[in-house]
Amino acid sequence: PTGPMTVVMTAVIANLTASNPENGMAMAFTVVMMAGVFQILLGLLRLGRYITQMPYTVISGFMSGIGFILIVLQLGPALGQKGPPGGVLGTLQNLPELLAGVKPLELLLAAVTVAILWLWPQRIKKYIPPQVVALVFGTILSLTLVPALGSSSGMEEGIRRIGEIRAGLPSLQIPVFGADKLGLMLADAAVLGALGCIDALLTSVVADSLTRTEHNSNKELVGQGLGNLVSGLFGGIAGAGATMGTVANIQTGARSALSGIIRAVTLMVAILAVPGLVAPIPMAVLAGIALKVGFDIVDWGFLKRAHRISLKGALILYVVIGLTVLWDLIVAVGVGVFVANMLTIDRLSQRQSDAVKSISTADDDLNLPQEEKALLDAGEGRVLLFQLTGDMIFGVAKTIAREHNAIGQCKAIVFDLGAVSHLGVTTALAVENAVEEAVKAQRHVYVVGAVGTTRRRLEALKLFELLPADHTQLSRAQALAAAVEAIKA
Repeated sequence: PTGPMTVVMTAVIANLTASNPENGMAMAFTVVMMAGVFQILLGLLRLGRYITQMPYTVISGFMSGIGFILIVLQLGPALGQKGPPGGVLGTLQNLPELLAGVKPLELLLAAVTVAILWLWPQRIKKYIPPQVVALVFGTILSLTLVPALGSSSGMEEGIRRIGEIRAGLPSLQIPVFGADKLGLMLADAAVLGALGCIDALLTSVVADSLTRTEHNSNKELVGQGLGNLVSGLFGGIAGAGATMGTVANIQTGARSALSGIIRAVTLMVAILAVPGLVAPIPMAVLAGIALKVGFDIVDWGFLKRAHRISLKGALILYVVIGLTVLWDLIVAVGVGVFVANMLTIDRLSQRQSDAVKSISTADDDLNLPQEEKALLDAGEGRVLLFQLTGDMIFGVAKTIAREHNAIGQCKAIVFDLGAVSHLGVTTALAVENAVEEAVKAQRHVYVVGAVGTTRRRLEALKLFELLPADHTQLSRAQALAAAVEAIKA
């Protein structure tokens, strides 16, 4: 399991066990299975590629938010106490009590652990992971030097440890659904599934850049979903592709999925063969490792310069972080994506609005053949060329309406769609409305250049039925000539 997934899973277990002590754990494992099914469905529906297209400000925001959550939740264990209920807010509210009841020896263990992780030489990391060194050194320290310090200073007290882990293969977990908690379970499963998808696919992107390969997003999601489904069935927590582990694997020569399988089998053998090895590990040492993981998850590089790159982007980033930490991950991502997309659509709409032109008089700056310029001049301002260019997304519809309302005294309109690469539904309806109003005003209307998807969309709206057949089958030059002839008839 990755750091972000563990944070969310911890909250899921805490919420369900608090509301239903008898079946809470079974319901939590059911949520893991549901998250796996959610991921499988996303993969089968081929939605994987859309997940990695999320704005970076949103990705950075919720990942940083998860990092801050992990840091705050480890303050209690690092100070030698059990984390207070209520998650982040509960920990922050109880921070004075946590500081007042600090256990110096456990705080020392946590500090030593963080120092090892921070100061471990970079060139040695790929051969000897600092987390292993911190676990071993912290455990030895807690068994030898720390008790001696506690005894000599009068602060001798029990150090909280992991304790014995039940050996053997896990038992099968039957899915348990609480009728009154089904909505909460579905929401938790969606959060875990979505976070797992993002975590796994971002890790895949990193792996692609290191191995010069290209992953299959949908296949990756199905695989992750199957893994979480099986994990939940056997009482495991939700997992995802771990970036740090993947990078370490690749740096040591791994190039296929076999390396991940070997790693998993090795861990399983170690736990089954010598489960007693983890029993003496102090909780404060684990808290120190988790603090460093949380710090690494936070996107400090982007946080420091986001305001210099874009104030709007920085605002989205900070809002997503705040909502992630203080409210809910799904709400944070939803709000972030919505605001980012609205800003993007507004920017694109403003740019595309410049591609909507109403031309009634020729000038030297117009990119038109001389023949067509001459026809516009012959129209004496009563023939209007209404030209659309590029991607006509829904934000352009207002510009089309505004330009059409400013037509004035023209007697003939030529709608030129020849340079339109995409005509959105909203924009198509705006064009239809403009044509209908022009027809009602008894103007001569021509629609030219509509081909492919653009033409099929207008045909579906039955727009061409509003016009004579020969008014929709002409070239632009022919339509301008016909318009000039019509107004002079």
